[in-house]
Amino acid sequence: MRTGEPLPEVGDVLAALATGLWHWDTATGEVTVDAEAARLLGLPAERASLTEAQVRARLHPVDWNEITGVVQLAVAEGTLAEVRIRIMDELGHIVRIVRSRSKPSFDPVRKAYELTGTLQEVAEPTPGTPAGRSAVTGDWRRSREAFLLDAGRALAEARSTEEVLRVAAGLSMPGFSPDGLAVFGVSGDRLTVIGHHGQPQNDMNPFVNMPLDTDYPAAEAVRTGRAVYLSSPERYRARYPLTWPLAERFGRRSWAFLPLTVAGRPMGAWMAAFAYPVAFTPDERSVLTTVARMLAQALTRAGAAETQRELTDGLQRTMLPALGPEIPGMSVAARYVPTGGGLQVGGDWYDMIQLPGGRFALVIGDVQGHDVRAAGLMGQLRIALRAYAAEGHRPDAVLSRASHFFHGLAQSGDDPGDMRFATCYYAEVDPATGTVESARAGHLDPVVRMADGTALILATAGGLPLGIDPDSDYPTTRLALEPGDTLMLCTDGLVETGGHDLQTGWHRLRVILEEHDGGLEELADALVQAVHGPSSHHTTGPLADRREDDIALLLLCRQGEGCGCGDSTVARPSVRRTMLTVAQAEPARIATARQHLRDLLHDWPNEEQRDAAVLLLSEMLTNVLVHTDADALLVAEVVGEPGERLIRVEVTDSGDDLPHKRRPGEMASSGRGLMLIELLADAWGVAPRGEGKSIWYEVYESAGPEGGPGDGPEVGRGPAGDPDAA
Repeated sequence: MRTGEPLPEVGDVLAALATGLWHWDTATGEVTVDAEAARLLGLPAERASLTEAQVRARLHPVDWNEITGVVQLAVAEGTLAEVRIRIMDELGHIVRIVRSRSKPSFDPVRKAYELTGTLQEVAEPTPGTPAGRSAVTGDWRRSREAFLLDAGRALAEARSTEEVLRVAAGLSMPGFSPDGLAVFGVSGDRLTVIGHHGQPQNDMNPFVNMPLDTDYPAAEAVRTGRAVYLSSPERYRARYPLTWPLAERFGRRSWAFLPLTVAGRPMGAWMAAFAYPVAFTPDERSVLTTVARMLAQALTRAGAAETQRELTDGLQRTMLPALGPEIPGMSVAARYVPTGGGLQVGGDWYDMIQLPGGRFALVIGDVQGHDVRAAGLMGQLRIALRAYAAEGHRPDAVLSRASHFFHGLAQSGDDPGDMRFATCYYAEVDPATGTVESARAGHLDPVVRMADGTALILATAGGLPLGIDPDSDYPTTRLALEPGDTLMLCTDGLVETGGHDLQTGWHRLRVILEEHDGGLEELADALVQAVHGPSSHHTTGPLADRREDDIALLLLCRQGEGCGCGDSTVARPSVRRTMLTVAQAEPARIATARQHLRDLLHDWPNEEQRDAAVLLLSEMLTNVLVHTDADALLVAEVVGEPGERLIRVEVTDSGDDLPHKRRPGEMASSGRGLMLIELLADAWGVAPRGEGKSIWYEVYESAGPEGGPGDGPEVGRGPAGDPDAA
């Protein structure tokens, strides 16, 4: 070139030097290459725009993984990213090796990397030579740091010994990846094989149970705590002549045996074997030593986690009972899921107790806390409940005695400030009649799914949690399971896990209960998955944190049409029924009765009819509590097919005085109850009983808020105001 002549174009210079130019934008995933770069990648020699997938298909998979680490380090350090890449053909054969140099940059707004660089073919190195040991990157330090970061993260995330070994087998070291790995452990005075990769199972048999004083490199590494590096078969044979015949048949050329040391004590050894000679330079030994340390820590963590899981699983199996023999006419399913973290068994429990006369008891509860003491208290309380039940006590007496026992038990700890209490629900079931007598100590109310699929929370009488007051009283509630009904008992973990409170958690479970059409075991699995499985993350509650707690679940089904037990297809019957007692001393249960009726009519299409039915129920119950000295028994029943249904509500008491219609004065505070019933109900009546009387009303389903005679004609024409007002 003569002085004064213009410089040639950059592209012409690069082409003359057999150097290609490329540009990569990770935000768009587009790689632009010129003709020379395309040729070097094994593509037609013409300018092209390629996708990341098209380029990646031409690169060795190990190289691609290491390129990303080198780029990240170069951006962090503000330096060039230099890598050596193996180019593959369609059959997976290496066709050439190229070197790329680029100046990467990172855009924090797009969160993407952008690189412009060059590609140039280099001579293929001979395996085992210094160039061959850096077949991916020309910058050993960057490549090593990227590899160690990835290896450390992968080993830290491994949760079991099997996962640790799988990660170790997949490690691709920068430039000198071993093709055979083995991890040795120590059992007494013997060397054992924990896991291996790169050789058949039977070929490792001679190494499985070897004395520690054997003339073998792994045994020496454990005995001395120092690494053994063998860079050639000749050195192996000369140093360990007795065990060389065992290693010779594997055809390896170099070996590294490193002690796995934790807290200064060798716990095993790690072997890395190579199919080509390795000189084991200081840099290479540094990488191997670092990996050995990380591997030892990972194996120690995994072993401790597996021991804890085995211990807690055994403790859980011991403390949680089997459900016992099959009960004619009844199906029972149970689940216990430890989700609170830490100790995998806590204070939640369930139990099933066989009683005389074919009866049995179901118990579910939750001891405060999630630690060893909670688990211990739970075990003792469970035994005490079994003992009181075996003595023949009724549910109220069982819980009263248990509360007295637990109060003394919870106060006997070393820390007087560490007071504990326990919630509990105890129910005796008669399989022949389906009756359930229960007592509740601060626990959640049970839920019943009726044969037609309607799910209701059953308000039951209850007392304080066990252990708070040793003299607490626990009233008994009696209910009846109809054929096809399913009773659900659970701890608060099933309701509140996932950031839910009691209300939103119940709404989530209600959908599962009412829509499930399989058997009882499948229903139990579906309930647990709804709050603990992957789908639960899409149904988080309104609370800020995603609270986790143990889950105990008991399901009891009285077999019949619609229950789904033994059938995957459920035919729902057209009857639903609920009962509730409102005592004179508990006027607040009128609100509970109103909610029961609303839940029973949850799919009633006419909202005004629903409000009217609830208003009439409130009037009838209030009348009993105000004008008699008796308790009121509510029986509500919905019959018929949708569109032609009938709601019949009956309130019974033991009073003898029959109600009469009268015309109250303008300022009167009572006397309008029967007028409202006559106005809002389609049919009503008063019937004397042997002891007492019952008053009832019926409302026929109407498709919409507009009513006419015979279709709920007067519904919705009552007084304005809150329909739930008593």
